Amino acid sequence: MSASSAGGGAEPEQGPEPNLPPIDSIVYDDERPDEPTLSPGVERSDEFTVEGALVTDVGGTIGVTVLSTPGMIVMMERCSSVLSYAHLPQGRATVGFEVCVKHVAAAAEGATCTVRSVLREVVEGRKLHFDVEVTEGERTIGVGTHQRRVIDVGQLG
Repeated sequence: MSASSAGGGAEPEQGPEPNLPPIDSIVYDDERPDEPTLSPGVERSDEFTVEGALVTDVGGTIGVTVLSTPGMIVMMERCSSVLSYAHLPQGRATVGFEVCVKHVAAAAEGATCTVRSVLREVVEGRKLHFDVEVTEGERTIGVGTHQRRVIDVGQLG
């Protein structure tokens, strides 16, 4: 049963996929190190616009369109992934395995936000623990932690 037939309301509208370039077009292979250079304290931040697949109107219940919690998490994971990728040699990448965040304020559609990821700890050379946050100017939108694991891409499939 769809949401519209169950509750009588319209399906929540969601725009097209966020305009995010592939990570290997941000960090080129010839820029990657020969050996991992991940160490606590490395960080990355990126600006993004709250739009498209990153937004929700909670099925029309709130009267405005805002950054969704899943959209916020996508940006936190992506920032951590790009940070990791830039510090790993070719043939290695990361996959996320834990997210623990709080979405503490709204960011309206069209707002410019900043996502930041800081590597806090490297465990056994393969488990990466990040502190992550999204802000809009001085306001905190979301904050938490994220964990990723280093994988050998050649062993997938």
